[in-house]
This record gives sequence, structure tokens and C-alpha cells, in this order.
Amino acid sequence: MEISYSIDASITREQFVALLNASGLGERRPVNDEQCIEGMLENSNLMVTAWHKEQLIGIARSVTDFHYACYLSDLAVHKNYQYLGLGKALQNLTQKQLGPRCKLILLAAPDANSYYEKLGFTNNPRCWVLERDWRITE
Repeated sequence: MEISYSIDASITREQFVALLNASGLGERRPVNDEQCIEGMLENSNLMVTAWHKEQLIGIARSVTDFHYACYLSDLAVHKNYQYLGLGKALQNLTQKQLGPRCKLILLAAPDANSYYEKLGFTNNPRCWVLERDWRITE
């Protein structure tokens, strides 16, 4: 099976949503909010994609300054292509686009903790999240 990878290839909202749903990540993403999905795609400044023929089968979507920090917002691989090393390849290609001191940061689904640990990520208990409908308090 021939898989090709692209850096910053243009993808449609429909392709992205289809991949999110086919990967299982759609359960935790606003796939029915077209404006939000469009904004996610338009404002990402590093996207590494995996393709089988013309089908989008994987994505590593990031926001980065390329020098200090890269937030890997989404890592999604179509369920039919999981366990073939695509996720690792997408992350390796993402890292190759970054400067030598730039760290890769992500929020993992609870069932993915062991996967990221196996790849060499360290768990950082100092991550804080302010949910969308919450406000900063005095």
C-alpha cells in the first residue's frame, strides 16, 4: 500500500470532518459546527497529511511559532489505517518542520497516554485548561 505525505496541503472542511469521524476523534471535536471547523483549518499554520491515492487518511494539525513551541491540536488516522505507523510518521514529519529547540505539545485522550509515552513524550501535570464557556475569575 502506497501512502504519500504532504506538508500544508489544502484540504476541504468535508475531508477533514470525514477523517475526524473515521478516526474516532470526531467524538471530541465540533464536527457539526462548520464555522469552527473552517476556523480550525484556516488558522492552523502547520498541517502534515497522509494520503492513500486521493483519500485523506491522516492528519497532524498544529499551531506553532516554529522556534519554541508547537501545539499539535489534532492527530487523526482513519481507523482502517491505524497501527501501520502513520501517526508516528505524521509526528516525525511535523517535528522535521520545526526548529531545533521547538518542543511538541499536545493534549492526549486518556486512552492514548501509553501511546505518547512509548514515542518519548513526557507527561506534564502543569497543563491547565479553561473551557470555552468558562470565564477567567478575579
